[in-house]
Amino acid sequence: MRSVIPDYLAEVLESVESDTSGELAGYIPELAAADPDRLGVAFATVEGVVYGAGDIDIEFTIQSISKPFVYALALADRGFDPVLAKVGVEPSGEAFNEISLESDTGRPRNPMINAGAITVHSLTGAEDLNPTERVERVVHGLSAFAGRRLEMDERVCASEMGNAHRNLAIAHMLRSHNVLTDDARAVVDGYTRQCSVLVSTRDLAVMAATLANRGMNPLSGEQVVPEPVVRQVLSVMFSCGMYDAAGDWATQVGIPAKSGVAGGLIGALPGQIGIASFSPRLDTHGNSVRGVSLFERLSADMGLHVMEVPATARAVVRSNRVVGSGPNALRVLELQGGIGFAGAERVVREAVATSPPENRVVLDLTRVYSIDDVARRVLLEIVRRLTLDGHEVYLVDPESIVPDPDPGDGGRVTVVGSVEQVITPPH
Repeated sequence: MRSVIPDYLAEVLESVESDTSGELAGYIPELAAADPDRLGVAFATVEGVVYGAGDIDIEFTIQSISKPFVYALALADRGFDPVLAKVGVEPSGEAFNEISLESDTGRPRNPMINAGAITVHSLTGAEDLNPTERVERVVHGLSAFAGRRLEMDERVCASEMGNAHRNLAIAHMLRSHNVLTDDARAVVDGYTRQCSVLVSTRDLAVMAATLANRGMNPLSGEQVVPEPVVRQVLSVMFSCGMYDAAGDWATQVGIPAKSGVAGGLIGALPGQIGIASFSPRLDTHGNSVRGVSLFERLSADMGLHVMEVPATARAVVRSNRVVGSGPNALRVLELQGGIGFAGAERVVREAVATSPPENRVVLDLTRVYSIDDVARRVLLEIVRRLTLDGHEVYLVDPESIVPDPDPGDGGRVTVVGSVEQVITPPH
């Protein structure tokens, strides 16, 4: 059978293809010479499957889409406190290249505008790196997100650096506030090189999927950055990634996203997919016109808005039943789905309401596909309290959803592969 997903993506591309509004990034000569009719879209799942339609293997420069990824590298390299001391996280409500700093601290308002991104570039790698080594750290990190070695477009870099007057002004202002401690021109040169890294739409989808996959590249299996870093980056992308159009984007599309003036656009939906599109004509905010339309269509068609989540908590308890009778009876709570705090709280209520009279209680996780840390701790506390109430507790966990379960003081649990093993224990 032919997959429906590439056909759907081709249909979505066709729906926006006739829109020729918007302009190329004319202030950068090399970008002004781009083919305005290029168009592509790609999905990358957290399992590493990539789907695409259109020009998904045409390379273009990453530009501002590098910002969230380099922010992740800086957080991983230096830690949260040193980075947050230099760059805020508040939406600016201003254009990407606005010369804007906090009046009291001199910090850029967030890492998605140029002032913040220039500062973040200076914070990647170890403190003692020279400018060349810092650029290499950035390229190496971006390559890890993409799952292949990325190269730089030297012509675009030279073109941008020859017109970098505004970024140089920003950098000198940052230097005057001691937000930047390195040479301002060297930092802008490094940031420009960062923006000149070549990627394809396919690369960007994989990079976005790495964020969606808690920092692990779904193709290489490499943990590129730690999970807490990803949460920080996606949060800032959601509130600041689309500049002065961030509010409209958050309400209409609802996917953490970042755009670039070469025409790229990415979105990362946690736990699901990375999305990328490419179309060089830009709107007045500096975002790809057809890219924005594509994401609006995808979000509406596929229910991808982060606030549009299924009501899973009620369905976490699939069944609550008794197996057998007499002293050998088992109380079996069969759970299902992905369990977060709300789902775990539903299990707590079920256990309290049932107040099982049976001596043996089974929590069956056979149909559970994920459980977050809070839910894991809640379930183990249920086990501990059932043990203290005199029950013998079993965890049916054939996929090791809860590895090495430790219920804590006074708690005991026996892990088995099926309910049948509890009903008929081996002799």
